[in-house]
Amino acid sequence: MNTGLHLYNTLSRKKELFEPLNAPNVGMYVCGPTVYSDVHLGNCRTFISFDLIFRYLKYSGYKVRYVRNITDAGHLEGDRDEGDDKFAKRAKLEQLEPMEIVQKYTLGFHDVLRMFNTLPPSIEPTATGHITEQIEMIKEIIANGYAYVVNGTVYFDVEKYSAAHNYTILTNRNLEDMLANTRELGGQDDKHGRLDFALWIEAKPETIMRWPSPWGVGFPGWHIECSAMSAKYLGDEFDIHGGGMDLAATHHTNEIAQSEACNHKQPAKYWMHTNMLTVNGTRMSKSAGNGFLPGELFTGDHPLLDRGYSPMTVKFFMLQAHYRSTLDFSNEALDASEKGFRRLMNAVSLLEKLTPSTDSDFEIEPLALACVKAMNDDFNSPVVIAELFEASRIINTVFDGKGKISAPELDKLKKLMNNFVFDIFGLKDEETSNVELNAVLDMVIDLRKTAKENKDYATSDKIRLGLQSMGIQLKDSKEGTTWSKA
Repeated sequence: MNTGLHLYNTLSRKKELFEPLNAPNVGMYVCGPTVYSDVHLGNCRTFISFDLIFRYLKYSGYKVRYVRNITDAGHLEGDRDEGDDKFAKRAKLEQLEPMEIVQKYTLGFHDVLRMFNTLPPSIEPTATGHITEQIEMIKEIIANGYAYVVNGTVYFDVEKYSAAHNYTILTNRNLEDMLANTRELGGQDDKHGRLDFALWIEAKPETIMRWPSPWGVGFPGWHIECSAMSAKYLGDEFDIHGGGMDLAATHHTNEIAQSEACNHKQPAKYWMHTNMLTVNGTRMSKSAGNGFLPGELFTGDHPLLDRGYSPMTVKFFMLQAHYRSTLDFSNEALDASEKGFRRLMNAVSLLEKLTPSTDSDFEIEPLALACVKAMNDDFNSPVVIAELFEASRIINTVFDGKGKISAPELDKLKKLMNNFVFDIFGLKDEETSNVELNAVLDMVIDLRKTAKENKDYATSDKIRLGLQSMGIQLKDSKEGTTWSKA
């Protein structure tokens, strides 16, 4: 079990030694998508980042229960517990039942993450499947004096909570400044305080998604679902809570308040947040017109994209930036990542073709230790990638006959690449996974070999140049002929 792992804790605002509450068991909760529309790239970056963390914790010897929720109720359009339910609004637009919307976009979300080759979570609970748990938690918060009921809606009393607890502990914001920047309550507003938020919302007559409760027919607020489901599956206290940095100021702040008001405990020991995405230096957003969906990135069907990029290229691009760093999309950056990813995959494909020697010019153990050291430093994937490129240089040097590697060192090299490229990063070779393409190219390479043996160099060159014009590069060596995308 890895006892040298350090991670950045948003709560303490510094790197801390990872010490699970009940090692080797680890509980990790990550806020999942709100499934009323297609998943966006910001979501994808968050889930790819926590997939990396999930994989590395398992690789390090921990038994991880990874819970990632699906928000399928209670998410309103407005920021003051007002407006239409997003699922009901989308259902009206598409003329479907709300749960058809949920099913449609949940399946789409899963399809996208499969393309990125992420592992499924241990548990994926839904808000609608845990209404009872949310109601029970709200009842406990009311009993503890931190919530009040007005006309069938239950509000969390932030002012009363703040008198005994640090409401802004996660963000370190000034409460007075927050109040000053929050709109005054209107004459028809039922809240006691400007920062109060809804735990349960009274249903309007036209509300489709509604459930009975002790306070009347209604539906849960957005924040309560994560507090209720994380407690159900991970306990009142667990190890890691994660999500995008945009969730810290409101959603995660309110989660902490709800959990402490109910259970008298800080829910998570470590809080982790992924950073935002930008496009050519400008924050990615629909309103700015520079946001694109994963499918548009794969096909290139977007005004800001010169062409499409494969899912593994995009994933490799994301892994080349630390999860807490801003990630800037541009055609030039994606092109560079595509070249780097192909270089890495080409090197991996050569591993089985290397012939070991009795002695070795290379030692692999320092490389492996450097990769572990980088991952132990708050999952520093960019540094690991630099080490993997050094491993690729060794592979190419040996394949070209310019260096020797012994059987024990070759075994270490294979283990290093398999562990980090496939098991931890979750990458896969999109070219070698195409069985039909491989079979055709193997046949063409064999035909070229026969032509060369018969001194038919015109045919040999025609095959090589023809493949090159189609983006396939052949490489001859004493080990044989290999191919890669040019």
